[in-house]
Amino acid sequence: MAIQETELIWRNGKMIPWAEATTHVLTHGLHYGTSVFEGMRAYETPNKGVCVFRNPEHIKRFFYSASVYHFDLPYSQDEIMAACRDIVRENGLKSAYIRPIAFLGYGEMGPSSLAAPTDVVISAFPWGAYLGEDGMKNGVDVAISSWRRMAPGTVPAGVKAGGNYLSSRLISVEAKKHGYAEGIGLAHNGTVSEGAGENLFVINDGKVVTPPASDSILNGITRDTVITLLNDLGIDVQEKSFPREFLYGADEIFMTGTAAEVTPVRSVDGIKINHLDLPITKKLQQKFFGLFNGETEDKYGWLDPV
Repeated sequence: MAIQETELIWRNGKMIPWAEATTHVLTHGLHYGTSVFEGMRAYETPNKGVCVFRNPEHIKRFFYSASVYHFDLPYSQDEIMAACRDIVRENGLKSAYIRPIAFLGYGEMGPSSLAAPTDVVISAFPWGAYLGEDGMKNGVDVAISSWRRMAPGTVPAGVKAGGNYLSSRLISVEAKKHGYAEGIGLAHNGTVSEGAGENLFVINDGKVVTPPASDSILNGITRDTVITLLNDLGIDVQEKSFPREFLYGADEIFMTGTAAEVTPVRSVDGIKINHLDLPITKKLQQKFFGLFNGETEDKYGWLDPV
C-alpha cells in the first residue's frame, strides 16, 4: 500500500520536513535489522476530537522492545507519547496511522555495536483499511503458510522488532502470490501462531479461542482490546494452542491488529467458515469501532486527545 506523504516528521526531538527525514546507507539498523517500532492509529471522535488510540500501552511496549535489544532511548515515555500526539496535530490529520521507530544509527559496524547512536523517528499519515474495505465487511481469504514463526529461544517473538517482520514478509508474499489476502504462520511445534501482521481469533459454538504468547505471537494491543471488549459482551476468550485443522471447522474467524483493526476471515485454504453472516464478529466490530464513533463508552480511558 502506497504511503501518503504528509508535511512533517518528528526526528530526534524536532519536527522536520518529510523530504528531509533521511539517513545514511551505512546505518546499523539497515544492515542488521536493529530497529524496534510501534504501529498506532489516531481516530476522529465526536466527543474528544482526534485521539490517539491506547497511546500509553503502545509506548510502554516500544520502550520494552528497546530494552530487550539494549537500545538506550534518550527520551521519556511521556515525551514520546506527546510527540505522537504532536505529529498528528501538526500535520492536520483527522485520522492517521502513526509509526514510532527507534533504530541504531550511523557510526559503528558489527552486530553488537554498543556505542552506536539511537535515532528515534515518528511519522503519521493517512491509512485506510489494511486488508480492504470489502474485506472488513465481508471477510478475506487466507492460507496457511509453509513458513513457520520463530521458535522460543531464537529471537523474541513478543518484541516488536523490525527483524521479526522478515518472517512476516515471507508469510504474506507466499499467500499473495497464490491469490490470498493474507497468510497464517504456524508456530515452531506446528500449532497455529498468527497472521503476517495480525493476531488470530477462532469462534466455535460461541466460544472464542486465540493462540497464547508461547506460540510465537506478538501480544498485540488490539488483541488485548478485543479480549476486553468480548468480555464486556459476556463472551469468554480462551488462550490455548490448536492445530491448523481447527480452523477448517470454524464458525467464525477474525484477525486483529492496529493496521487490520478487526478483519473477518471468510475462508482458510479455500475452505469457507461455517457462519458467513459473522454474528459475533459483527457485534465485536460494532463495539470496537463504536469507541471512535461514540457508540461505545471509553470507560478504560483508551482515547488520548491530541
